[in-house]
Amino acid sequence: MTTNLQRVAVVGAGAAGTLTAAHLLLRAAEQGLGLDVHLVDPCPGTGRGTAYATSAGHHLLNVPAGRMSAFADAPDHFTAWLERRAPGTFAPGDHVPRGLYGAYLDDVLTAAAARPGPARLSRVRDRVVAARRVGPGVSLRLDGGGTFRADAAVLALGTFPPDQSWVPAALRPSARYVADPWTPGALAALPEEGDLLLVGTGLTMIDVALAVHHPGRRVHAVSRHGLLPRAHAASALPAVPPPAVDPAQGLTTVRRTLLAHVSACRRTHGDWRVGVDSLRPVTATVWQGLTPAERARFLATDQRLWDVHRHRAPVTTARAFAEAVIAGRIEVGPGEIADAEVTADAVRVRLRDGRTLDVAAVVNCTGPQAEIRRVGDPLVADLLAAGLADPDDVGLGFRTTAQGRLRPAAGADPAPLWTLGALRRGSLLESTAIPEIRAQAQAVAASVTAVLDAAHRAGTRHDTPRGATAERPHLAYAER
Repeated sequence: MTTNLQRVAVVGAGAAGTLTAAHLLLRAAEQGLGLDVHLVDPCPGTGRGTAYATSAGHHLLNVPAGRMSAFADAPDHFTAWLERRAPGTFAPGDHVPRGLYGAYLDDVLTAAAARPGPARLSRVRDRVVAARRVGPGVSLRLDGGGTFRADAAVLALGTFPPDQSWVPAALRPSARYVADPWTPGALAALPEEGDLLLVGTGLTMIDVALAVHHPGRRVHAVSRHGLLPRAHAASALPAVPPPAVDPAQGLTTVRRTLLAHVSACRRTHGDWRVGVDSLRPVTATVWQGLTPAERARFLATDQRLWDVHRHRAPVTTARAFAEAVIAGRIEVGPGEIADAEVTADAVRVRLRDGRTLDVAAVVNCTGPQAEIRRVGDPLVADLLAAGLADPDDVGLGFRTTAQGRLRPAAGADPAPLWTLGALRRGSLLESTAIPEIRAQAQAVAASVTAVLDAAHRAGTRHDTPRGATAERPHLAYAER
């Protein structure tokens, strides 16, 4: 058994947590670092999270396989894995089933854990509900009642369940209301007959609508603006450099510059997507250059239009959805729920424009809750209450350093806590896609190991964690 290891808790076993754990282990193997990485999550799988837990074949990645490698310096890593798993089945430009990507991430972590060296990986199958600073490290309280002490912790919490504030009081407790369509078994519990109302018209709605529509049923989908995500291009697009943007000139000028750039790309290359995709390298820099007031204004007035052009549907998915709309099985438009009346066999929904819909059930497809103070997660609430974390300027996540370390509330000392992914949206805007997450995971791993190495050299590491049960679901995770 390896001894004298620095202990790192990675909270969350979805894509962000799995990639972070893998980078920590790979870094340990390359540098001969003694790391004891504990991946803490009650879920049975690894690498799935909400996004990649689905087994439905029509739930596809929104990004082509050739751009989904777990490692930026090995862009063919995922496509090579696909070729080994299903020879000749997928090309780099294909949008593959999301469940396959979850399996890939699991294999990435298994391979990282199998690397020889003074590091090990364990699973703690529990949920972290609170954290406190203890000496130079942290103590994590588990939902099962135990505590888990570590030298550092990385919060890879992913996205949070949809907002419920719009739901009429009469509808909330009803079995005819689905609060989160990604809850296992949620869609299977829907009535087999009768029309449905989906609230929200983004990518979640498209996935749900394609899963539940059938001849004889009409699926209604409404949102405030009724905007649908655009489709990806049917073939590869040329890459162009981003425009020169000076955020110091203000949001109005930035908006004008970006729209002009996208229009020019459409005229030159025949596709507006070329211009939108070219903005990816500069999005965070431009966002950070805006004032907090300008960021808030963007979120209120521009975000939805940005999202439907930036976060697009796979071509086959968009085509299937369009065919269902043409066939009259799916109907999409603007609308907001005013109230609802639940009867024994239906839900009567009144929209604010006066229309009334009689449906068998209502499904919340509004997407993840984004406001950090309203997510309802006990760990997030505890970190804010304890001052270990502080909301960012627009309230979408936590304030962090450039490497993802949490900035505490004013007057508090920083704890050895890091985060990545959705909890950094307020400071980066785009922070939930794999190309961003893999870069953040690598940066977090580098920052964590640097801080732990400095603490180890200073002789300030603490005693062994207590109160947690570690499990190793893969042979490769055994202590070595």
